[in-house]
Amino acid sequence: MVPFYVSKVGPYSDPSESYRYYDLPFCKPDHVKEKKEALAEVLIRERLYNASYHLEFRQDKHSEVLCKKTLKKEEVAKFRSIVQKDYYYEMYYDDLRVWGFIGAVSWGENRTDKKYYLYNHIFFEIFYNKDHVIQIQPLTMASTLVDLTEDIEIDVEFSYSAEWKEFGTPFEKRRNIYYLPFSSSYWFSILNTCGATLLQTGFLAAVTLRVLKKDFVKYAVDEDSAEGEEVTGWKNLHGDVFRFPKYKCLFAASLGSGTQLFTLRVFIFILAFFGVFYPYNRGALFTALIVIFALTSVVAGYTATTFYCQLEGMNWIKNLLLTGFLFTGPLFLTFCFLNTVAIAYNATVALPFGKVTVIVLIWTLVALPLLLLGGVVGKKKKNKNKAEFQAPCRTTNIPREIPPMSWYRRAFCQVAVAGLFPFGVLSIELATYLPVFGNTGLFPPTISFLWFSSFS
Repeated sequence: MVPFYVSKVGPYSDPSESYRYYDLPFCKPDHVKEKKEALAEVLIRERLYNASYHLEFRQDKHSEVLCKKTLKKEEVAKFRSIVQKDYYYEMYYDDLRVWGFIGAVSWGENRTDKKYYLYNHIFFEIFYNKDHVIQIQPLTMASTLVDLTEDIEIDVEFSYSAEWKEFGTPFEKRRNIYYLPFSSSYWFSILNTCGATLLQTGFLAAVTLRVLKKDFVKYAVDEDSAEGEEVTGWKNLHGDVFRFPKYKCLFAASLGSGTQLFTLRVFIFILAFFGVFYPYNRGALFTALIVIFALTSVVAGYTATTFYCQLEGMNWIKNLLLTGFLFTGPLFLTFCFLNTVAIAYNATVALPFGKVTVIVLIWTLVALPLLLLGGVVGKKKKNKNKAEFQAPCRTTNIPREIPPMSWYRRAFCQVAVAGLFPFGVLSIELATYLPVFGNTGLFPPTISFLWFSSFS
């Protein structure tokens, strides 16, 4: 028997929203059993249950009846609502993804009357090569539709058929069938994003170096000769730029967390470049994120402690703890809130308590000790070398008084305005391409790497 599992249902326009397949009044087997899944599969919202379909290898089926049900008014209204929202179903047959729409909407001749239909019969077209399943396609027929327009009880017979066909594609290349063709528009989007980023970065760097190069050398080497000159703008603060900040601990912890995230990103890109995250290695990306984040905690501890000691900080243990919780603390609180909402709506995105416990244990038993190890190494290196912070230009003894600023020039407004442009770009691109990744197919690993790199 070839393994066949049902997974989830959800709106086509929002792949992040999904619910269990048997939350809808479909036909169920006598004993519904959930497949035991690894942490990686749970992280990508996979909930697999045994299907009521029986598709034996190379055995055709003709109008096999799953069950006969009488849909109540509430169930009819529920099916009509999900058909209106273009819900799709997802199954897995021999680890091959099977998906299709649950129903269809039909318009009348005058474009005012709507008809809602439910597909109650699925025709499975299965391709095989020798003893292996190569591809499976679910098809629907216009002759087998159930009208859901009115709120009345309906007798429905759910059925299915299957036809096996020989196919020449070898088993090793069966995944390639599910890859999307990468058209010129995708190449244009990637090259446009990368080109615009490189052009803006190069232009900004050239202008900055040309304007600041002479001033930087002058203030770093011979500050006394510049005292009589009239200064404006940023030059008023050139002697205060590298003054030790008021909140040394927070500054060093931010640097340590940022270095850890940058290291994590580099490792993920390297693995993606070599094709480790191939599309049907389900959950590999999320597993790599958790494991590499825990292992790179040593980088965060080392960087934060070394820099904190260079700033003449005394309480390096407090700095280590702040480094460990600065990113993971808000992240965990946000996750708990969203996971609670997902549990309330019975969505598949909700993580069970057992898997959450595993993630917490990974952070407690792996990430936290490595964070402390990195801190100890950084502290010993500082004590051994006794290196002090070397500013690239001089710092004045008396801080310059900063006049009060207008509300629109304060840090909160500046951060909000600076984030509008990248937020808008990412929102537009995700809204355009996320449904493609989530529903219709998959890109080859190298193309996926280039596409995700363009976001960065």
